[in-house]
Amino acid sequence: MNATTPLTIMAVHAHPDDEVMSTGGIFARYAAEGIRTVLVTCTNGEQGDAPGGIKPGEPGHDEDEVRALRLRELEESAALLGIEHVELLGYRDSGMDGWDANHDPRAFSNIPVEQASARLADLIRHYRPQVVVTYDENGNYGHPDHIQANRIAVAATEATDIPAKLYYTAIPREPSLEMFAALRASGAVDFEPPADFGTPMDRITTVVDVTPYAPRKLKALQAHGSQSDSIMLLSLPAEVQQGIFGTETFVRHSNRVTGAPDQETDLFDGLR
Repeated sequence: MNATTPLTIMAVHAHPDDEVMSTGGIFARYAAEGIRTVLVTCTNGEQGDAPGGIKPGEPGHDEDEVRALRLRELEESAALLGIEHVELLGYRDSGMDGWDANHDPRAFSNIPVEQASARLADLIRHYRPQVVVTYDENGNYGHPDHIQANRIAVAATEATDIPAKLYYTAIPREPSLEMFAALRASGAVDFEPPADFGTPMDRITTVVDVTPYAPRKLKALQAHGSQSDSIMLLSLPAEVQQGIFGTETFVRHSNRVTGAPDQETDLFDGLR
């Protein structure tokens, strides 16, 4: 590694608020450790809720208003997490799979991969991150914008050959299914995930302890208050939130670091 290149992590996310769910803890931890933190947010979140919980397609849903609000919330969240650089690609939110917004040619999921990945590649060349994080091939749960973020991140890392490691965020399947079963039994939630929810534990390569940063992560998620109706974690009991927010898990997709262990507790294993 070039001695003039600081240790840098870049996460490629689809919407404002995605930076918190699976990477808020590592952003806060690595920022505190002096590692440069870069967030790339691909869309402006126009298909989120408008003030008052107004849903896309309902009377009173103003996409311009939603865009401005969500970007303000993103700014507050990034400050809470210690994210040093926020880069906005500015694409149009595609909405959830099956929504009418999917068909808009301006939607992120409809932008040619080579076009969007070229912009991301320029950012990778600028920041030269050793570690890049994004979603898995299914966008973790099938969201078109998450899938597209994966596609452009893979293409950009391959085109530049700069990052030493590429990680996919992961929700650990077995612990999550057990947790939701217990919460349903207690009456705290009625959500029943499908049997294939999340990533099997035997595929997870990296578990990072971010316990000291869990309160900050919760505050960052609360900063996205306009989307609270769709952020289930905000409705869970406080003790459950602390448990969930205390670790973040990943699957290492590619690795060019000699000697990095098969099972890691640090995304920068072998790089420090």
